[in-house]
Amino acid sequence: MIYACLVDTTRCIGCRACQVACKQSNGLKAEKTKFYAASGGYQNPPKFSPYTRTIVTFHELADGGKPKWVFVKRQCMHCSEMPCADVCAPQVFRRTPTGAVACDSAKCIGCAACVDACPFGVPAIDYWDVDTPHMRKCTFCLERCATPIERLQVNGRPLTGAALARHRASFHTPACVKACPTGALTFGPRPRLLSEAHRRIAAAPAQYVDHVYGEKELGGLGWLYLATVPFEQLGLPTRFVPRADFQGMGAVRRTRGWLASLGGAFGAVLAGCGWFFRRRDEIRSLHENR
Repeated sequence: MIYACLVDTTRCIGCRACQVACKQSNGLKAEKTKFYAASGGYQNPPKFSPYTRTIVTFHELADGGKPKWVFVKRQCMHCSEMPCADVCAPQVFRRTPTGAVACDSAKCIGCAACVDACPFGVPAIDYWDVDTPHMRKCTFCLERCATPIERLQVNGRPLTGAALARHRASFHTPACVKACPTGALTFGPRPRLLSEAHRRIAAAPAQYVDHVYGEKELGGLGWLYLATVPFEQLGLPTRFVPRADFQGMGAVRRTRGWLASLGGAFGAVLAGCGWFFRRRDEIRSLHENR
């Protein structure tokens, strides 16, 4: 079963509860950030980082001469066609049976080819708090949704009825979805969410743009969006580099990746040599002063 999340931007109030839930659920440390003036002065943090996997972007638009705010939750889009995977030399990324794009950060060599390839600017490389570079991004809360809900049991009996519904709502769903207080986020089977999105558009054509963003983009996204304004105004790309072009650029990017890895190894060797000679001089100085 392929799962997805529907984001109805007409219901989002910009409270950032999803950001807090993502931080808490993934054990991500706090960061010192600042307001992002380019979007009106209220967006914070300004972009993704190894410790910020979800952000809410603020968009001040004009509506009949009056200001209008639209808030958009962003994270890894979990694309069917994965530009990040097409250029990744160590094969960090893989698509799971549920549709989520998982990543094995331990394989990362820090080349940042995925950062260049992602049209949504999602991947972030952690160079400082780990021994080797690690790529970080939204995991679609795979650890929360790993166990097929049909197999869950209590006292040897499968969950059914109301108990099953409570578990699905409380745990078998991404943390950001659970935390949303306005119903702007809905998690479930992708076909069902697409049907719901089209139903909302048909029921209120004056409220929504007649398009479900993510239905077909990049082969289909794991995150689907509804909006009252064209998606270009919300910073969501509508034109993408053809996948064949990315695969063609893969050799160049992979070469850069291995060169970056070799450069890092060479730098480590130089640093080790420097430490060795400094330590040798310190020991020699101690013996001379005795």
